[in-house]
Amino acid sequence: MNAAPHGVVPAIPTPFTADGREVDVDALRRIVRHVVDGGVHGIMTTGGTGEFPHLSREERRLVQEVVAAEAAGAVTIFAGTSACATWEAIELTRDAAEAGADAAILVPPYYFGIPDEMLYRFFADIAGAGVLPVVVYNNPLFTGNSLSPTLIAELMKVDGVVGLKQSQDDLGQLVEALRLAEPTGRSLCTGIDSQFYAALCVGARGIFSTAASIVPAPMVRLWDLVQEGDHEGALAQHRLLQPLNRFLEYDPGYVSPTKEALRMLGLDCGPVRRPLPDFPASERPALEDALAGLGVLERGAVA
Repeated sequence: MNAAPHGVVPAIPTPFTADGREVDVDALRRIVRHVVDGGVHGIMTTGGTGEFPHLSREERRLVQEVVAAEAAGAVTIFAGTSACATWEAIELTRDAAEAGADAAILVPPYYFGIPDEMLYRFFADIAGAGVLPVVVYNNPLFTGNSLSPTLIAELMKVDGVVGLKQSQDDLGQLVEALRLAEPTGRSLCTGIDSQFYAALCVGARGIFSTAASIVPAPMVRLWDLVQEGDHEGALAQHRLLQPLNRFLEYDPGYVSPTKEALRMLGLDCGPVRRPLPDFPASERPALEDALAGLGVLERGAVA
């Protein structure tokens, strides 16, 4: 399995039982089938959308085992193995490898401010452990440790690092990282749904997408249109997706909108774990309209 990210890679949620106490394995299998049937090119587990800070080590491994087994080699599995300490990130990456993942994807350490040379060392040490190919995940709003385009380009030279998920809201940072990292041939992707079309236009190889966990086929359609050179069609598809994308950005949160949208589509993922907030009831009509605009839900179909 090629571990370099490309195309559309949904960052899937972790379904829980109604009381929130356990991973709902059957619901997780349904989500995997939903995205694979939608034509995606990979699956990202146990990231932010997957509520990784609220999962135990055993639950993270369980999710990765279920996803890898259900996907059955159809797509590349990128396991989220983020942790603050290098040793723990390596151990979580070992768990992911044993569970059947094809690659690991990690944010920089969070809480402590870490200088650039140690951020480089963090990823170099994990890649150097030789457990799984590594995707660097830059998400400075949540980690507090930003990877500059210069640092990203240096990281793309590291043996064992195969790509980037760039969840930096400044598109110019991705443009510059693409320029600086071009000689490495590594696969740089966006992690922001509203930037997908624009990112492809400046050379990104794909997206790690929350929207694709809800509407995989419309996201893959945008990808396909760009590959075909139909930019008029791709822009029109972007505009259809944007009413949904706006629910999946940084404020007030993207996990509960994802689970609510999937519930509307008949794929109940249970609640978010506390202290994450529930999706506001007042926003449900607009979310329903966004899904109806994509042709995946009839207006008024949700009870």
